[in-house]
Amino acid sequence: MFDTVLVANRGEIAVRVIRTLRSLGVRSVAVFSDADADARHVREADTAVRLGPAPAAESYLSIERLLEATARSGAQAVHPGYGFLAENAAFARACADAGLVFIGPPAEAISLMGDKIRAKETVRAAGVPVVPGGRDPELAEAARALGAPVLLKPSAGGGGKGMRLVRDLAVLDEEIAAARREARTSFGDDTLLVERWVDRPRHIEIQVLADGHGNVVHLGERECSLQRRHQKVVEEAPSVLLDEETRAAMGEAAVQAARSCGYRGAGTVEFIVPGGDPSSYYFMEMNTRLQVEHPVTELVTGLDLVEWQLRVAAGERLAFGQDDITLTGHAIEARVCAEDPARGFLPTGGTVLRLAEPQGDGVRTDSGLSEGTEVGSLYDPMLSKVIAYGPDRETALRKLRAALAGTVTLGVQTNAGFVRRLLAHPAVVAGELDTGLVERVVDDLVPTDVPEEVYEAAAAVRLQALRPSGEGWTDPFSVPSGWRLGGAPKPLAFHLRVQEPVAYVPRGTHTVTDDTVSVTLDGVRHTFHRAGEWIGRDGDAWQVRDHDPVAASLTHAAHAGADSLTAPMPGTVTVVKVAVGDEVSAGQSLLVVEAMKMEHVISAPHAGTVAELDVTPGTTVAMDQVLAVITPLESSAEEAQ
Repeated sequence: MFDTVLVANRGEIAVRVIRTLRSLGVRSVAVFSDADADARHVREADTAVRLGPAPAAESYLSIERLLEATARSGAQAVHPGYGFLAENAAFARACADAGLVFIGPPAEAISLMGDKIRAKETVRAAGVPVVPGGRDPELAEAARALGAPVLLKPSAGGGGKGMRLVRDLAVLDEEIAAARREARTSFGDDTLLVERWVDRPRHIEIQVLADGHGNVVHLGERECSLQRRHQKVVEEAPSVLLDEETRAAMGEAAVQAARSCGYRGAGTVEFIVPGGDPSSYYFMEMNTRLQVEHPVTELVTGLDLVEWQLRVAAGERLAFGQDDITLTGHAIEARVCAEDPARGFLPTGGTVLRLAEPQGDGVRTDSGLSEGTEVGSLYDPMLSKVIAYGPDRETALRKLRAALAGTVTLGVQTNAGFVRRLLAHPAVVAGELDTGLVERVVDDLVPTDVPEEVYEAAAAVRLQALRPSGEGWTDPFSVPSGWRLGGAPKPLAFHLRVQEPVAYVPRGTHTVTDDTVSVTLDGVRHTFHRAGEWIGRDGDAWQVRDHDPVAASLTHAAHAGADSLTAPMPGTVTVVKVAVGDEVSAGQSLLVVEAMKMEHVISAPHAGTVAELDVTPGTTVAMDQVLAVITPLESSAEEAQ
């Protein structure tokens, strides 16, 4: 076993790997950009090395700086986590050339399976069924030959980045261009492939583990069918769809796929499975790294996958064979992401003001957060994972819903409340899953209105701040009672805003502490966590701002007859297609804002003229920041003035 291992990653996965290193008595080395100098993974490691003054996202991608960090720290091996350079063959080769052990598969296996086109050809030759499809440079021709619907996928990466489901081939060229743009941004390679789309499919993956002595086993499957925009939301093990015969057949296919590329370490073979016929499964791709959802496999097998990555990399043989692997109980994982369900799941950001993450009694939270953490727009939006284990699926579901209700992340909007409601949906409870289920039910799971008790709680906090201390004489005009000289008390209204502005008059009873606020309305008591402008409960959170109606009306008057286009999320402007004075048509693409590897196109709401343009490519913007102002064509200059 190694004495010292450098973790070439950040956030949740770095903390997770450091935990296993500590349990094995191995010294851990963290790396950090300047933006992460006080991050949790830096504090929990035995030592940490600064990667330099480059932009934060680029620091973790610099092979040269990571190798310098290993030399400075005396590390003998490098664990890449997932994301960043985890599936980068050049990084694996560079580690080997520097005399370091790369804790992952050989560079040749990464290169082969990282190219989805070559991967399909390789596993097909090994007898593994694959999805019908085509590739560049005949991509469009192959798509039209397959017929709609088809799925466009980047050859060089995964995680849903750059994937496009095309149901209308009339827009195929436009979708191909968008997929190439996202693939180039995410992976530096815009090569695409196309596959036949299987309607109502299930996404089931098999965990494999291989040593350097020819031993390969599979550790059962994970059901990953609950997805949004091809991004997994909830994963569980085992799948309710598979019987023992199908599980064994898919497991053997995964083992053959691993053998076909000379695999070593932990990896995942992903399959698309028709829900009505689980025996008709197709290979999609192989992820040559640890998966985000690996904890559910750990809980049902009793194996620490990071530990076995380390042992295999150190040259050890697997201490078990296929017949020794048993799946016990049920485990389910939910990803907690910095995104706002009420705004179409756009990425969010901010400072974590209050944090509570459940642990124990069958619940595990893997997280890189701490209070004070700054969540920016440079990285993937996943913040943490909440995992629950029970003797059966019903128990695991119940525990996970309760754990999400107890998860508090005030200061950054997350999807925790949404996922909690998803886990209570009848189809999810019944195990009737497919990759399109979330999109079909999403509108039922995202509340459209802000509950009255949220405004009541926000008003209670403000009332508490207005009340006098009680020491000495009190000016009656300073007491928030609505008292007026010579007249009946007038109810005190607070101008508040969550989505739309409201003038709210509190009417209940309240108890306010430093961390909580409880309000009673119509005989029902509601208790919230609180921090600053934020209040939250059951995984949901609301940022309740003060609203100044006078300032708002002045701003409206200044832009009378025009529409201000604002940033839908904190991020970076990557494309500006217009200039001040340009005439634009309704729906015309004007700007592109990127955050957390996600593009959002800002389009003209109507035909008009660009009256103001406040950003250029590279501008960092806050959510709701004004980007441009469009004056309608029918408005004269005099009317606009």
